[in-house]
Amino acid sequence: MKRNSLYRISTIVFMFTGFFLRVIWFQKRNPGKMDPATQAKWEDLLRKIAFTYKRKSLQLEGLLIKLGQFLSARADVVPQVVIQELTDLVDQVPAVPWDLAKQVLESEWEAPYGSVLHKISEKPVASASIGEVYKAYLHTGEEVAVKIQRPGIEKIIRADFRAIRIVCWLAAKFTKIGKTADLPALYREMTYVIGDELNFKQELKNGEYFAQRYQDNADLYIPRYYGAHCTRRVLVMEWMEGARINDYAYMEQHGIDRAEIAVKLFNAVAEQLFFEGKFHADPHPGNILVQPDGRIVLIDFGMVGTIKKQDAAQIQGVVEGLVLKDFSRVIESLEKLRFLLPHANRSELERVLELVVQFYEDEDMANVDYELVQHITDDIQSVMRQQPIQLPSEFIFLGRAVSTFIGVLYGLNPQIDLMEVGKPIINEWLSKNGGDQAGVGGGSSGTWKTVQKYALDIGRQLLKLPRQLSESLEEPRRRREWDKVKQKNQFLHEVYTSRKRYAFATALMGLAVAGVGYYFVADQYLLWGGGGLALVSAFWYRSSAVKHLRWIEELK
Repeated sequence: MKRNSLYRISTIVFMFTGFFLRVIWFQKRNPGKMDPATQAKWEDLLRKIAFTYKRKSLQLEGLLIKLGQFLSARADVVPQVVIQELTDLVDQVPAVPWDLAKQVLESEWEAPYGSVLHKISEKPVASASIGEVYKAYLHTGEEVAVKIQRPGIEKIIRADFRAIRIVCWLAAKFTKIGKTADLPALYREMTYVIGDELNFKQELKNGEYFAQRYQDNADLYIPRYYGAHCTRRVLVMEWMEGARINDYAYMEQHGIDRAEIAVKLFNAVAEQLFFEGKFHADPHPGNILVQPDGRIVLIDFGMVGTIKKQDAAQIQGVVEGLVLKDFSRVIESLEKLRFLLPHANRSELERVLELVVQFYEDEDMANVDYELVQHITDDIQSVMRQQPIQLPSEFIFLGRAVSTFIGVLYGLNPQIDLMEVGKPIINEWLSKNGGDQAGVGGGSSGTWKTVQKYALDIGRQLLKLPRQLSESLEEPRRRREWDKVKQKNQFLHEVYTSRKRYAFATALMGLAVAGVGYYFVADQYLLWGGGGLALVSAFWYRSSAVKHLRWIEELK
């Protein structure tokens, strides 16, 4: 039944429609800011939705599991209560019976599997939403991993994509998501990236690309592929011993320094995520192994994204701007990356970005002025709500890869200082962007690059001094404007509340007059006059309530 396209589409659309209705109903019943009790109810609702989704995903499999795994890795945007429910999807994908997997294998090779393999395990060592991995031996004695696509998965994924397309349309039409995300573009990006994952020949090309890219890196290894035995639905690669990167007991057993591994992993993988070229779009712990000697192995190149040359330059600009505290550079790069629409208020965003950086750089948290912190937080939220900020669809998978990768690093070493570890990459960017003048004036290349870096840093700081001085002088005016905005909002809230209160009271009075005219004095004028007053007041109340809700939505 679960392979029937109509059943899958209707089930998925019905499930998501139910989710949307529950969320919309909750928001209608709880407009405005949440108090602790309302927040607890909201988290309970999200937990129930996530549990329903997980249960249905394990029942239907296919794209739902892939989406659940995607969401479980997005700690930056997905509430923790949802992540706790969906994390199990990484390890609970049910295995395919060996007879069905063997049929796929022999159909692809057009021969008994024994003609290629000397021996293969009948139980998979790993089971995922798209394929399963078995340990096998070639007739030459080499250990290999054989990845076999799940039977019928292409038909299932095609049906799921049609369902998700309908869900995206519903979300764009009836929820707030359509206002903050380009859902059609996101859908196209998802079909592109996940669609490639169904073609193991594309994964073979990706694997060979990364093997070439890291061939001189002693800290990172990419398994060798046996191209002669690889097809669209079967992949054969070198078998790699090791444990998941989050198997900390294994590392302790083999005397592996987790902090050192974190640095090695950052140096090896970070350049994928910030330089042009392909990047591993699914770097979760199951796809990163560590061997007894501390060597890191990267596997599974089914989900791979691409960073264009012009985008790579702007990503570097964001990182450099943050390191050098050149916030105008950060905003400029974000605008060129299409995160900001042209009419965004750049100076306001720069100010908010600077406030955020200063806040998180404050080490003496015990002496923080929490009234000021609340003021800053409110200020940030107000500006972010008002600015036209978007997440371009082509960066969805890059953002996922970055957040997943950072999660792995902090799991290895919770005290890791990414800014400090990333200095070599920042210096490389600065030296490249600063020109090819190494060796000028008789100095060494390394010395000249160091001078360039600090000269550029100091120059940028000096250039920012007039703006910083101006902003310091402007801060009292901003505070006054902020207070005016708060007073105006409070006044409008009281106006809308009063209108609803008066409308409600007038409607009750009209009903009372109509009741007296009908039951006690039999006066037609009182009956129709009171009824008319009640009806007009009801419309007045509804109009005031709608305007009040719209005003609240605009403030969010």
